[in-house]
Amino acid sequence: MRTFLGILLWLILLAICWPLALLVFFLFPIVWVLSLPFTILGLSIELAFDLLKELIMLPFKILNMAFK
Repeated sequence: MRTFLGILLWLILLAICWPLALLVFFLFPIVWVLSLPFTILGLSIELAFDLLKELIMLPFKILNMAFK
């Protein structure tokens, strides 16, 4: 559904202002490739914090299972 909406919005932009639509069409992959390292960095930082949280909460989870 999200892809369909994006294509529909691009087609509307193409009908209204075709030079801008063509600019978006050619620049979107370049912007996506340039933002990919930041996405990977953000994901790795999020996973590192999740791991740290799980390591800190591990003793409490073990105690919680022991007293059930």
